[in-house]
Amino acid sequence: MTRFTLVVPVYRVQSYLSECLDSVLGQDFTDFEVIAVDDCSPDGSGELLDAYVARDERVRAVHLPENVGLGLARNAGLERARGDYVLFLDSDDTLTPGSLRAVADRLAETADPDVLIYDYARTYWDGRRRRNQLAHLLRLPDPRTVLGLADRPELLDLLQIVWNKAYRRDFVERAGLRFPPGFYEDAPWTFGALISARGIALLDRVCVEYRQHRTGGNILGTVSRRHFDVFDQYERLFAFLDARPGLAVWRPALFRKMADHYLTILERPGRLPPDARAEFFHRAAADYAARRPAGFTPPPGSARYKYALLARGSYAALAGAGLAVKARASVRRRARGAARHSGRGAMSAYYRARLHAPLDENLAVFSAYWGRGVACNPAAIDAELARLAPHVRRVWAVRAEHAGRVPRGVEHVEVGSRAYWSALARATYLVNNVNFADAVVKRPGQIHLQTHHGTPLKTMGLDQRKYPASTRMDFDRLLARCDRWDYSLSSNRYSTAVWERVYPASYTSLETGYPRNDVLVNATAADVRRARRELGLRDDATVLLHLPTHREYQSEFVPRLDLARVAAELGPDVTLLVRGHYFYAGSERLDGARASGRVLDVSAHPRVEELYLAADALITDYSSAMFDYALLDRPIVILADDWDVYSAVRGTYFDLTAEPPGAVVRSEDALVELLRSDGWHDGAATALRAAFRRRFCAFDDGRAAERVVRRVFLGERELLPFVPYEERRRAPSPAEVAALAERTGTA
Repeated sequence: MTRFTLVVPVYRVQSYLSECLDSVLGQDFTDFEVIAVDDCSPDGSGELLDAYVARDERVRAVHLPENVGLGLARNAGLERARGDYVLFLDSDDTLTPGSLRAVADRLAETADPDVLIYDYARTYWDGRRRRNQLAHLLRLPDPRTVLGLADRPELLDLLQIVWNKAYRRDFVERAGLRFPPGFYEDAPWTFGALISARGIALLDRVCVEYRQHRTGGNILGTVSRRHFDVFDQYERLFAFLDARPGLAVWRPALFRKMADHYLTILERPGRLPPDARAEFFHRAAADYAARRPAGFTPPPGSARYKYALLARGSYAALAGAGLAVKARASVRRRARGAARHSGRGAMSAYYRARLHAPLDENLAVFSAYWGRGVACNPAAIDAELARLAPHVRRVWAVRAEHAGRVPRGVEHVEVGSRAYWSALARATYLVNNVNFADAVVKRPGQIHLQTHHGTPLKTMGLDQRKYPASTRMDFDRLLARCDRWDYSLSSNRYSTAVWERVYPASYTSLETGYPRNDVLVNATAADVRRARRELGLRDDATVLLHLPTHREYQSEFVPRLDLARVAAELGPDVTLLVRGHYFYAGSERLDGARASGRVLDVSAHPRVEELYLAADALITDYSSAMFDYALLDRPIVILADDWDVYSAVRGTYFDLTAEPPGAVVRSEDALVELLRSDGWHDGAATALRAAFRRRFCAFDDGRAAERVVRRVFLGERELLPFVPYEERRRAPSPAEVAALAERTGTA
């Protein structure tokens, strides 16, 4: 026998599931099993579960063939439970450290009661944490006391949730507890368990952290007719009560909970569609009349008035009271808004005027890297859009100092100009790999596509709050920008999970692959040969691309290698291409290294993908370039000389030195020694790269740009299927191109 079974229903939680399961598996009490039920989740949650099953024998996964909803998914886990006690945990929530030990100890102290209630705290996306406001109900003079519900009936006032309790499994069977379908499924289970339990123990300790999503997350934040499900749930609860005459004493209390619940749904904004409110009220009033116990006395205060409106079926009076409250709130909001805008002229009068002009359904505005030119994912999408939808006019927003980098024939507007503001006001499509200016207004009908510009190793978005030394970001303004997004691109499920967590907004994640990487899959021998010749590289040279990342604690580009020395040590057949991060200007040390003729500064090269194609291998530190370059299946060397400092100051999502895409060195001397040997491209390095590619190059099959254009611009609902990993093309390496030329006699 196992002491605890934790049932974890799983649906669309790939961004939070690891944190949830890690919080369970890391407990110091270990006598438990986890039954995780994949409710036919359309994201990567099921695959993630299988990975945990492979790593820890305490985890069992159940994959349901169709989506059945939260309650029935819990039942599927409950049917397989083997523990003395069953606990439920939602897959976006977490257990606090030591909580299972505390639960086990309290159960032992109280001789295994039917139900143990423990506490929770709400945790918010902005870092706030707030404990349950009714925590005092869990306190007893002697915590080892076992109660009946009659000893503390106020326990019915606790939030109607199942996951703050441990249930004896034989009690669950004896009481006939099962979850119903539909929303609000916790109500019949929770009330049924409390009124049926012969013994209830209490634990005044926060054991669960209840995640509060910024947007969406559950039915409580959804405007829907599904809130009508609550009527079915209370019908089930009262049927449960009717079948057990010995529990009739609880009818008045449960009637009060029913009325309160109905009124809460009616009064809370963002639940019922406006045209459904009157219908909901009249159904609530009918239930009130049908189930009102004889001699029932409504509670005192304002609730008495609301109960009276339900008893009379007077929706007009309830709606009138609500309108008055809304009117007062609206006045306060307008006053705050006026005060906020009086001190700043965020948008020009011209832009405000253009916002009233009709949207141009065939206009798309592109931008990349804060207006630095035509590049990255937006550029690849632009090219594919020209092929598939040439009727769409494509305009690039470029800062004046970078206008000279715009290719001939590409229409562009200078950032800040009247043409720029006019295009932003009227374009139906806005595409960027960063964010447009804060002053940009998201108009109804506009579609914002966030492409991102790399797979994240370093912390991003809200996660940067944990590393204040690395950022001065205004997170409120960041989230306001994210709220404009309609789509967020991803090149792998790992990235999707990061983006959805650190940029919490109501966009749709598009797992398409990165459009800029299509060329790395589709390139031919001619493309590789051309890339090298445009850089003046010999066919027989070994070309190493050194691409270090930005460091927030460095104000200028400081090469971490003595490039001239490395070039000299490696000999005349090796050429180093060096590309500094775009945040940095040039470096005098880099200028000196170029004198050898075998160190080329390619920082200003307009397309990094061409550099990838030209290089035989990549030497980087922590740049996201490694995730893209891995597509070429060419050697990657990680120079991690300052990993401890970088990971502590900037924060990273995994230990790159433990899960690298190739060989790892810690110093310049070690790098030179490695490159003189076979270690940079031997079997061990190749195996590391293969595992890395499997993890991070899952969606990049050469058709990413086409997927994006068909989905976003052409409105196709289904994404193109991915080419199976084993069947994907790979651009030939420079060595393979040279060998082919020698065999065929081509130049």
